[in-house]
Parts: sequence; C-alpha cells; structure tokens
Amino acid sequence: MDFPHVDRISIDPLVMGGKPCIKGTRVMVGAITGLLASGSTPAEILTLYPYLEADDVSAALSYATWRAEERFVELEQAG
Repeated sequence: MDFPHVDRISIDPLVMGGKPCIKGTRVMVGAITGLLASGSTPAEILTLYPYLEADDVSAALSYATWRAEERFVELEQAG
C-alpha cells in the first residue's frame, strides 16, 4: 500500500512535544484528522490554516492511516 505525501510529515521532539506535524509548521496531524472526523472538509481546513496546501491534508490522512495499521505485539521477558 502506498501512502502519498508522508514526506510532508515531521516528528521533532522540540516541536509540539514530538507529535507528528506538517513539516515546517506546528499543525499536528491529530488536529487535521480530528477536524476531518468531526465533519470539516479539506477546503474548510485550508481556510483555517491558509499556509497549508491540499497535499498537507492528504499527508495527514495518509500518515494517520499508516499508523492505524501498526500493531503492538507484547513480547515475553526472558527469564
């Protein structure tokens, strides 16, 4: 599965506590996906954040989808 535009996402421990953001901004992926989940359209998001591009919204959604596919597997301790 190909996730377009994920190169637009950055994770920096010094920016927003290391939460995934749109590269070069302090706009968190979670903020964008939260707005989409609550019914906002990409056009409305771009009005709220005029310095973003449509590909940034797509990147946030792609990144969130990719992360949702990850699974946590607990390992037993050697003992």
